[in-house]
Amino acid sequence: MKHTNWFKGALAAAVIGTAFYASAARAEVSEVRVSKGFGILYLPLIVMQEQQFLEKRAKAAGLGDVKVTWLMLDGGNVINDAMMAGTLDFAGTGAPGFVTLWAKAKGIPNVEVVGVSGMSSTSLWLNANKPELKSLKDFTGSDKIALPGIKTSLAAVVLQMIAAKEFGPENYAKMDPMTVSLPHPEALAALIGGKTEIKAHFTSPPFQYIEAKAPGVHRVLNSVDYLGNITLDVTFAPKKFVDANPKMTQAFIEAMDDANALIAKDQKLAAEIYAKSSKVKVDAAEIQAMIEDPDARFSTTPSGVMQFAEFMHRAGTIKIKPAKWSDMFVPQLTGRSGS
Repeated sequence: MKHTNWFKGALAAAVIGTAFYASAARAEVSEVRVSKGFGILYLPLIVMQEQQFLEKRAKAAGLGDVKVTWLMLDGGNVINDAMMAGTLDFAGTGAPGFVTLWAKAKGIPNVEVVGVSGMSSTSLWLNANKPELKSLKDFTGSDKIALPGIKTSLAAVVLQMIAAKEFGPENYAKMDPMTVSLPHPEALAALIGGKTEIKAHFTSPPFQYIEAKAPGVHRVLNSVDYLGNITLDVTFAPKKFVDANPKMTQAFIEAMDDANALIAKDQKLAAEIYAKSSKVKVDAAEIQAMIEDPDARFSTTPSGVMQFAEFMHRAGTIKIKPAKWSDMFVPQLTGRSGS
């Protein structure tokens, strides 16, 4: 299993990374590395980068002219490897991937991670190019569902949670054999092209909207109908990093608040920022409509993350279950009304 292999490697990588964070403990870092991924779920980080909110907040906190390096990393294993090797400080990722890593690393020095903020909530659509696929019950073994990572990615775990509601808790993994791992842009092309084994794609905005407009593609389900508006993506960091860099961590949280405030105040500008950064050609007006969708919400405060923790604990994916949401996040968020 990839997560098992990663975790064994992380223990060794953490030893190598200790020297880096030991020096950081003496004086807060002057450079931070932040990763983001594809899709509107990452809009707060995209806005933060374009508006240089983190640089501004860091300078206001007395940290000087901090250099912020941005990386595009898609997939929990890649993010985790980079973080444990000491080459990544803050990362945006799906909430289930973070919960898994938090539980595995809990209490292990130099490996432990902690949530820094919530980030976004939106609907995930399961789109299909085969007319017969009208519900999960219609899928067969030959109907492959593309998502970013099998079993452990955000889309994979959300699909498991939906399957548990459709087929019963004990059958949460019923759809797993039908899933294949593909980055969202590639899965979009495969679904619309219709010439591969990919018959469905479980995805987020803007990809789901682009697919829904394509001839022969229809929506099978919407995740919000099953789970409500819960936080799907969060940011997290190595605990040793946030402990050694409390001012930088606070600056990051404030920069996230700034980004979310801009999105709430000026959806047009937020859409233009996203369109400019997108790897897929999109129209800013269409992106604005997606941001204004009632299912799309952007907040630094996590909401509903315990739903993931509780489901994953019942499924046996994690062995340690937090007593409350704030157990998984930095103390700076404790006073907020999360869940």
